[in-house]
Amino acid sequence: MTGDPRRSLPAVERVLQALRNESDLPAALVTDAARTAVEEARRLVEQGVAVSNDDVVASARRHLERRQTAQLRPVVNATGVLLHTNLGRAPIGADALRAAAGIGSGYSNLEYRLDRGARGSRHDHAGSLLAQATGAEAGLVVNNNAAAVLLTLAALARSRDVVVSRGELVEIGGGFRVPEIIRESGCRLVEVGTTNRTRVADYERALGNDTAILLKVHASNYRMIGFTEEATIDQLARVGPPVVLDAGSGLLDETTPWLDHRPAWLSGEPGIRQAVAAGAALVTFSGDKLLGGPQAGVVVGRRELVERVSRHPLARALRADKLTLAAMQSVALSYLSGDAAAIPLWRMATTPVDDLRRRAERLAARIPDAKVVDTDAAAGGGSLPGLVIPSAGVAIETAAVDVMLQALRDRGVVARAHAGAVVCDLRTVEAHDDDVLTRALLDACKPCT
Repeated sequence: MTGDPRRSLPAVERVLQALRNESDLPAALVTDAARTAVEEARRLVEQGVAVSNDDVVASARRHLERRQTAQLRPVVNATGVLLHTNLGRAPIGADALRAAAGIGSGYSNLEYRLDRGARGSRHDHAGSLLAQATGAEAGLVVNNNAAAVLLTLAALARSRDVVVSRGELVEIGGGFRVPEIIRESGCRLVEVGTTNRTRVADYERALGNDTAILLKVHASNYRMIGFTEEATIDQLARVGPPVVLDAGSGLLDETTPWLDHRPAWLSGEPGIRQAVAAGAALVTFSGDKLLGGPQAGVVVGRRELVERVSRHPLARALRADKLTLAAMQSVALSYLSGDAAAIPLWRMATTPVDDLRRRAERLAARIPDAKVVDTDAAAGGGSLPGLVIPSAGVAIETAAVDVMLQALRDRGVVARAHAGAVVCDLRTVEAHDDDVLTRALLDACKPCT
């Protein structure tokens, strides 16, 4: 063939014709995939590589598939990690979703008092209910717990001292470091004690005219054992300055009255209600961890301090939207009515292992070479480090673990590898997704045989 070999490549329009009806993505994205494939083919031809029309169409199809996979979409979480940060943490219950849909589909009294016909506050809804559920005087909801901590520090301690134990200067996921948050909020960090032992006397010696608060940070993503000591909230509450607790995971009540009994895997996790009762002036925590709601941050505590926090200029930038507030209101009502056991997180976390094992047996009977295994699930999301939740699932031994895991991900299933096998932990798989999981496993096994 003589002349420029690029002339033999198909035009973008021809690639689009070949892709017609192959994707439900918007036309602009399909065109972008076709154009990208043609441009890549031109570069290859310039390098002396032979490229056919079918090659270009296949390349465009792969770009479309990658774009489709990259869209935000549901997946089956077969990892056994209940609060999997990368997979969206706590699943939101049907009641909370209906509440969000009801508020989002029209107008609402978000910041309007129907009884007065005047402007109101968005904190009058979910915030006040969560305060009641924790025994606090007032509460407010912002967009995540990092925002709750930042806002609280900025409102109560800007240009003043924040006293923190060295053992609580932690970093959680995403690079959230307590010292950096204190600095960004305009406060001065005063470290006391040692990494493993901090006593009340350490806090007392650090007090000065500029001391604004005593900050306690729950080490929710690591565990320290051995020669350790820490001051309790009730001890610190008698020192003088307000005690602020970053409780992180958000276990509403450590007695878990919404369950038949407190699960053993919750050992050592502090309750928000107990912290308030012990004298914490303010407590911040997440909405999408052990509370079992949407992504949100909550501040509960003394009314005057909550109001100071809500009036700070940053509060508007960090506030939660109406959909989040509607869902959080529904979650709060579930706890107040004693129905929190039906929240997906708690339902999944407390399903008896025997029930999971029976489901695993039914799955294994349909999948060649699959076997039922006992597993260890985890809370995840930076909660309850080192503690496991007994579980069960199915495992398939294969010499191509990574290939099979990718094949499952291509089908919307995220599993884990263990000891030369692909393991699907049913603790985090809804029963109505068992058929989806079965089909994905059957398909994923084919290229691995």
